[in-house]
Amino acid sequence: MSEFIGTKLTMNLGERSYDIIVKSGSLENLYQFARLDRRVAVVTDSGVPAQYAQMVADQCKDAHIITVPQGEASKSFKILESVLRQMLEFGMGRGDLVIAVGGGVVGDLAGFAASIYMRGIDFINCPTTTLSMIDSSIGGKTAVDLGDTKNIVGAFWQPKLVIVDPDTLATLPRRHFINGLAEAVKASLLADPELFAIFESGDVDAQIGEIICRSLRFKKNIVEQDETERGMRKALNFGHTIGHGIEAVKGIKGRRTVGLFHGECVALGMLPMIESKALQKRVRAVYRRLGLPVRTTYNKEKVLAEMLHDKKAQGGQITVIKVPGLGCWRAETIPVEGLRPLLGMED
Repeated sequence: MSEFIGTKLTMNLGERSYDIIVKSGSLENLYQFARLDRRVAVVTDSGVPAQYAQMVADQCKDAHIITVPQGEASKSFKILESVLRQMLEFGMGRGDLVIAVGGGVVGDLAGFAASIYMRGIDFINCPTTTLSMIDSSIGGKTAVDLGDTKNIVGAFWQPKLVIVDPDTLATLPRRHFINGLAEAVKASLLADPELFAIFESGDVDAQIGEIICRSLRFKKNIVEQDETERGMRKALNFGHTIGHGIEAVKGIKGRRTVGLFHGECVALGMLPMIESKALQKRVRAVYRRLGLPVRTTYNKEKVLAEMLHDKKAQGGQITVIKVPGLGCWRAETIPVEGLRPLLGMED
């Protein structure tokens, strides 16, 4: 691991701030950073090694572990209600705490539950996947899905603390590990050429601490300037407009067990938004080096239809993020029909 392991970042949001600890072994030392002398609901899913939630629960005075089924299908009202009922039955009050231990689904679900239980209680995020460590664990976006529409019901609810323990990645399957790196490639293309250089010629396993920290620092800087996505936070949607469309049609979710993961879809969604052919070529080479997909076949009409459901599509217009060159970006509002050529569809 590089010298980055053992970093504390602080998210400053006006009157509020919280720490982001990136440190090997931090999960088993959570008690050093957080007040655990209260009722704590530890939310995890069936795909996360049970020892991680147990490790957190063992440090608490009074903990209840809530395990939801693995996968995007758990971001539903049904599972949300089940989590809230368990919190209520556990006797949780306004001064109590929810801790998420897992990937993005767990963080989104547990964070949203914390945001609406008794009109909002404390929340701590302990991401255990590259995707959640690099991206979704900070910034306060929490949500569940409604039918096939992702993240359409949710709240901005900032955590009190984020604990990123790279040691938990040891149990993550390789494809999941690489899937999460797509969001770090996104950060590098938008604003960090040095991070892009790691993907081009560095050792992603040895430098994972640095990759996580650089990605989080980038996202932190944007969220501090635009917490509720009125302006520049939209940059973080780079690759997601097309990516979410592909994910809706070809993503692994529900009964669909073969297909693409979120990061893989975002990787594919970024390529048409890169305006420099030379940079596009370099990015494809990075994808091949990492093991991310460079192309896929999909029903373009179906993907376009899904993109029109996107919460960023309004009044026949959609704002997309384009990258003209490495380390710079711009937002462009186009008519939704302008998505056709980006998907390689004929006008």
